Amino acid sequence: MKRVMLKVAYDGTNYHGWQIQPNVVTVESVLNETLSGLFREDIKVIGASRTDTGVHAFGNIAVFDTDARMPAEKMSYALNQKLPEDIRIQLSKEVASDFHPRRQNSKKTYEYKILNRAFPMPVYRLYSYFTYVTLDVEKMREAAAYLVGEHDFKSFCSVNTVAETTVRTIYDLTVEKAGDMITIRVTGSGFLYNMVRIIAGTLMEAGRGSIAPEYVKEILNAQDRTKAGPTAPACGLTLIGYEYL
Repeated sequence: MKRVMLKVAYDGTNYHGWQIQPNVVTVESVLNETLSGLFREDIKVIGASRTDTGVHAFGNIAVFDTDARMPAEKMSYALNQKLPEDIRIQLSKEVASDFHPRRQNSKKTYEYKILNRAFPMPVYRLYSYFTYVTLDVEKMREAAAYLVGEHDFKSFCSVNTVAETTVRTIYDLTVEKAGDMITIRVTGSGFLYNMVRIIAGTLMEAGRGSIAPEYVKEILNAQDRTKAGPTAPACGLTLIGYEYL
């Protein structure tokens, strides 16, 4: 028996998120079905991040145990012959038998993309959030600065969040604009349910002038979800990847 790590990229448009749910297709269910068929074993992957419906990934991490004799580094090639076009394995390798992708010290990076122009562009509709309201990127940057560091992010997670603690550390949070596309890039120790999308929604409120950038500090202190901005739509969010420390 060996434990194999997969780096999984996917377009989340056609999936009801990562995690298995009854009567719907998820990324995890497709991986389990494909692995079990390929190696003729009952295989269940363990994922690092349970991304939501419509969220994309360049490098989510999953592990699974198998008796298959195929070298771990060759499994990515075999899997990619069987998986649908919107899921592709970027890397496969053997790891320690006790490696668990959610219990390791790591940094996780997400990007949220906003198309900010007069009219939508159809080719970007599945991978960015469109708004015609002009966003002030400098104000978004000022607001973002208040979120860097260790804070209680209770105001920035869904009220349905189940977590031992809502304290998280954001190592880096940038807002950049290239042409009509604004990219919010955030790296942290971990993220609460809907945390990145709520951060994006709040920064857009600052960019619109609906709130002053410094109001973000009050939102943090309030520890009240109703004080933060809306949850930005899932289509703009992509999990870029993990760095294990």
